[in-house]
Amino acid sequence: MGQGILYLLPSDFGEESLILLPAYAIDIIHSLDVFIVEDEKSARHFLKRIGYKKSLNDLTLFLLNEHTSSSDITNYLEPLKRGMNVGVLSDAGCPGVADPGAEIVRLAHQHSIQVKPLVGASSILLALMASGFNGQHFVFHGYLPKERTARIKAIQRMESDAGIKNQTQIFIETPYRNTNLFKEIIEICGKNTMLCVACDITLPNEFIQTKPIEEWVRDAKSKSGQVPDLHKRPAVFLIYR
Repeated sequence: MGQGILYLLPSDFGEESLILLPAYAIDIIHSLDVFIVEDEKSARHFLKRIGYKKSLNDLTLFLLNEHTSSSDITNYLEPLKRGMNVGVLSDAGCPGVADPGAEIVRLAHQHSIQVKPLVGASSILLALMASGFNGQHFVFHGYLPKERTARIKAIQRMESDAGIKNQTQIFIETPYRNTNLFKEIIEICGKNTMLCVACDITLPNEFIQTKPIEEWVRDAKSKSGQVPDLHKRPAVFLIYR
């Protein structure tokens, strides 16, 4: 028996965005019995939303997050070596992008296991598409440092690179820190620097807006309603000059 296939499974951003998942991807998900997941509860909820056809009680779920040891991740390859297909499922969006799933993919390549990414929505690319910024030269930084001084330096460095390199700077934050990050960006960056804020992408309350910093500052001071409440809402931030 040959080795199984490691499928990288797209997830939705919420129940209203299930329509973004291609039918062929959902069919493959229905065929799987083993999943490598970022969060077991979120994974089960997602499978329920798509009408998973098998018993959720009979699933094999391997947990892969920042607390998973390297030895455990290596063991997750065993079903694949026995010929079983396995799916990697992120909490939202695409596995391996701002996501711990990249580690199991790297190991799969080392063991000559076929890796098959399935089409799905990426909030990072959707935000870039909607920003109006340079889509040919960009960099995704992931999460910024938690420590304030290091975070401020990171924002300043990104602003500089945006101008010097003509490069779109993309980054994200844990949703409950979004509001503070937004305030820091508009305090630190120059008035002509462009900022795009894209939150709840593909959902009914989606907000995507690109403006120079001076306009964001003016709107924040006037409380005009043009500055969204970002608290606990998944968001992508983009800087360009």
